[in-house]
Amino acid sequence: MDFDLTKDQVLVRETVSKIAQREVAVKAAEVDRSESFVWEGLKKLSEADVLGLVVPSEYGGMGMDTLSFVLAIEEIAKACASTALAVVSHSICSYIILCAGNEEQKKKYLPSMAKGERLGAFCVHESGCGSNALAIETKAALRDNEYIVNGSKIFITNAQEAQVYAVLVRTDPSKGPQGISMLLIEKGADGFSFGKKEKKMGLNGTSSRELFFQDCRVPQENLLGKEGEGLKIVSQAIIGFGFFGASAISLGLAQAALDTSIKHAKERAIAGNPIGSNQLIKSLITEMSLGADTARALLYSAASRRDTNPPAPIIDALKVKLYASEVAIDVTNKALQVYGGHGYCRDLPLERYYRDARGLTLHFKTTELLKIDIGKMLVGL
Repeated sequence: MDFDLTKDQVLVRETVSKIAQREVAVKAAEVDRSESFVWEGLKKLSEADVLGLVVPSEYGGMGMDTLSFVLAIEEIAKACASTALAVVSHSICSYIILCAGNEEQKKKYLPSMAKGERLGAFCVHESGCGSNALAIETKAALRDNEYIVNGSKIFITNAQEAQVYAVLVRTDPSKGPQGISMLLIEKGADGFSFGKKEKKMGLNGTSSRELFFQDCRVPQENLLGKEGEGLKIVSQAIIGFGFFGASAISLGLAQAALDTSIKHAKERAIAGNPIGSNQLIKSLITEMSLGADTARALLYSAASRRDTNPPAPIIDALKVKLYASEVAIDVTNKALQVYGGHGYCRDLPLERYYRDARGLTLHFKTTELLKIDIGKMLVGL
């Protein structure tokens, strides 16, 4: 499908695609096997300013729009979904600082983050609350000019590799949702430590770990926005921005699975005939193509309208996240059928695409919770 992209958007897509295929894709299988962090890919992408894509130029970034960000993440995900997720998580942290930080915080953190000198992470989930940010238990008590933080976070992408963490905390338990705030915590802070690396089904290059805060001392000036604005900041960053990044990863995985299936259908021969001549294979590939194209149209449209005034409604972001992640599962599953037993083998990338796609139905917000939220918005009950 053709979309009316600007020259800058086309340049971003082409530049990132070249880097991703030349530098990132060749390391993807080893990253998945060894569960090593994706530093090499991030370094190459940072040299092209990709880690500062959405950071305004006055803070050292490229100042590109949401669709440009989506185009870049899609191309990275075609090569390595772990690298794409690391970039998205870093970009969410940058976006949180951009939207909620004061001028001093922006100048302190954003230039180095845009250059890839500092990696960011955002920290919401806890073992006792799942995706429900209202139920977080990590507390931050203000004493003199410092917050004393106690609690833990789980499933944090970029965990031990990041240098800057946007952490959701409860600053006033008596105020319920209005007592939740966002702090910036730097790596090396007293009382801040890491748990074991999670052994996951997929997305193995993201250094997903638990974080522990035991009387962790955080300067008061590291509060983002005002006390009580934590949920607002999370909603703005994850629903208003992060969902687009997650959807782009899902789309990239779906497109990679489709591309390799078409190639396999042309090259794989049985009894002297390419398997692509079989009507069942043609049907599968047609369904895969329709799914990927529909997800792309929905994502690009919503991303374009996000930067308009007024912006696209929140429900668009939820629909995109839900649909793209489910399409990625469907397309990678059909690709396995096209490949047959070969696709099930770990020496080909297809089984990795499927495992990684499965993880994207859980990241940020699960499929079933998204359905509930969308239904509430549509029905009004």
